[in-house]
Amino acid sequence: MGPHAAERITVTPSPTFRFISTRLPTRAASISLGSLLALSACAEQQPTPRSTPEQTPTAQYANGSIGPVGYDPHVPDFASRNFEPFNRQDVAAIAMREWRMFGSAVADDDPENRSDASDPALKPERIPGLWQRVGEYWWIGQDPSETEVSWTGKTNAEGRRFAPENDARYAWSAAFISYVMRVAGANERFPYSPNHSTYINAAASGQFSGLTAHAPGSYAPKIGDLVCVGRGHSRSVTFSMLPTSYGFPAHCGIVTATGQNAQPFGNELSIIGGNVDDTVALTHVPTDSTGQVADQTGHSYDSRYPWCAVLEVRYDADQEPDSGR
Repeated sequence: MGPHAAERITVTPSPTFRFISTRLPTRAASISLGSLLALSACAEQQPTPRSTPEQTPTAQYANGSIGPVGYDPHVPDFASRNFEPFNRQDVAAIAMREWRMFGSAVADDDPENRSDASDPALKPERIPGLWQRVGEYWWIGQDPSETEVSWTGKTNAEGRRFAPENDARYAWSAAFISYVMRVAGANERFPYSPNHSTYINAAASGQFSGLTAHAPGSYAPKIGDLVCVGRGHSRSVTFSMLPTSYGFPAHCGIVTATGQNAQPFGNELSIIGGNVDDTVALTHVPTDSTGQVADQTGHSYDSRYPWCAVLEVRYDADQEPDSGR
C-alpha cells in the first residue's frame, strides 16, 4: 500500500447511493445555497488584487510544520492574486460546484459498512471527464515539486493507468481539500498536502496562523471550516492527542451548510468531501442545538464518525464584496 492509502474512504456502489432520489440533493443544495446567499447580505469594499502572485508553502511535514514558500505557476491568477478576498462563501460554493459535477451524491450510511466497487465502470474517479478532474485536484492542489502533482483519477505520474484495485495508493481526498482552498485564494493561509493529518497537526500546533484547531465539543463549525476524523487504526485519535509527531490516516470535509433541521438527524450540518466512494459526496452530520458536533467531553453525536477536531479557517471575509455582481 502507498503512503497515502489510508486517506481513502469508500462506500458500496449501490443504486440508492449513486442515483438517489432528487429530494436529498435538492434539500442539501437549496439549504447550502441559502446559507451562501445569507453570507452575501452585507457588502464590503471592493478589493484591490495583488500585483504579483502570492507565495505559498512548498513543503509540509507530518507533524504540521511548514517549509519554505515559493511561487506556484499551477495556481490560476485569479486565486494567487486574490481577485476576490479569501472568503467562506467562495470555498463552500466551489465545493458545491465539484459535488454537482460528480453527480450530487449523498453519503449518509455508515462508512464501516461500505465496500469498494467491484466494477471499475462504477468508479466516478475513472470515468471520462471526471478522472481528468481528479488530475486537476492534484495539479492545482499540490506543490509542483511533488510526485502526486501529475496523478489523475486513473493514471500515475508517468501517465500509465493503474489497476482499480490499487487506487487506494492514489487517494485524493486531501488533494480535493487543497484544490478548493487553492482556487478560493487561500494562498499562504493553508498547508496544502496529500494527507489530511498535515493540516490537522498544523492547526493543532498553534504555529500556523491560517488555521485554528478546536475540540469538537467547544466550537460550532461555520461555513468553510473543516470537520475532521481519524481513520482506520487512527479512529481513536482525539483532540487531546493533537498535534501528533507523525502523520496518521484521516479525513476532513468542508462545511457547506449549518443550522439545518431536517432528516436524517434533525439538528445537523452538511459537509462535502472528496474520494468518498471514489466521488465527491455530501454528508449530513448531527449536531446539538448550538451547532456543535460533540458534547463537552468530546463524545461525538455521530455514531459513524468520532470527530477529532474542527479546523477554523482564517478568512479575509465571509463573502465576496459584490457577491457575483
